[in-house]
Parts: sequence; C-alpha cells; structure tokens
Amino acid sequence: MKRALLVIDVQQEYFDGALPITHPVGHLDSILNVMDEATKAGVPIAVIRHHQADPESPIFRLNSDAWQLHPAVEQRPRDVVIDKQLPGSFTNTPLDEWLKKQVADTVSIVGYMTHMCCDTTARQAFHRGYKVEFLSDATGTLDVQNEAGSATAQELQRSILVAQQMFISEVLDSADWIERL
Repeated sequence: MKRALLVIDVQQEYFDGALPITHPVGHLDSILNVMDEATKAGVPIAVIRHHQADPESPIFRLNSDAWQLHPAVEQRPRDVVIDKQLPGSFTNTPLDEWLKKQVADTVSIVGYMTHMCCDTTARQAFHRGYKVEFLSDATGTLDVQNEAGSATAQELQRSILVAQQMFISEVLDSADWIERL
C-alpha cells in the first residue's frame, strides 16, 4: 500500500471567517499531528486550498485573509498545494495526476468540512479506484441550518462517517492511522 495524505481546506475561513468549525473537539491538533507523522514516515502530502470562482464572493475569496491556509498548516512541509473551486478535490485540478506520480493507491483524508469537501473528495477517490482512509477526528464540521432543515455538527459528522464506512472509506481515528505508518 502506498498512501498519500490529502489535507483539505484547512483555511482561515474555518477559524476566523464565516464558517467556524466546531466539531470534533481537537480537530486542528489531530490534523497537525497527522501531517507531522506523515512527514516523518515519508508519506506524500497534498494540501488542498479552496476559492470561489466569483471574485466578489463573501467566503473563500481568492487572496483574502480568510482564503489563507491556517498558519500552522502553512508552516508545515508538504509536497504540493492544489487549488480548487468546487467541493471535489479532483474536479478540474491536477490531483489525480499528482497521485499517479506518487504511485499512490490509497488516499488518507483530513480537513474540512466533513460533510462537503471531504465527503465529495472521498467519493471521487473511490470512483477512481483509490482505497480511501477517512480520519474521523481529523475532519471537522459545524452546525448547519438551511431551507432543507438543520443538523448539529455532531449529527453531520456522525452521519457522514457512517455513510463513508458503508462502502466508500475505511473510517478510523488518527491514532490508529498513525499506528499503521
């Protein structure tokens, strides 16, 4: 097995911006620990960064303060930064090509938001034939309310993890993932 770590959208928007991640507790520390252990083990790391196509967007506006990577992620080693404009990290990006150059057959997913970009990327990876590891304590979400209803961060996290484990991903926590390295 040759894995690559995908660090999805760990950007200031989720800390100081309009979409503060609230669950699970310790999500950022888990992400940083996974990045550090991946670096020590020689696991290639792709940091994925989102921006909206609309230059006037109130969220994830390119080059805004909220668009910036979290400083703790920014200062850590990584092999590539891949910019995206849609929830899926494979859509209109060089991610698949980069993974093939790494000879990766497994992707390990951490970052934000569990129910949006992490979920979409995991499904895209599975559809492309990759084995997917979805790190339960190193992905995060927030309470959501819209025209369809509402869900707490805990409900969203649990439901996405259960759905991922059904067929798409192996869901595990970061301690178990690190043990495998």
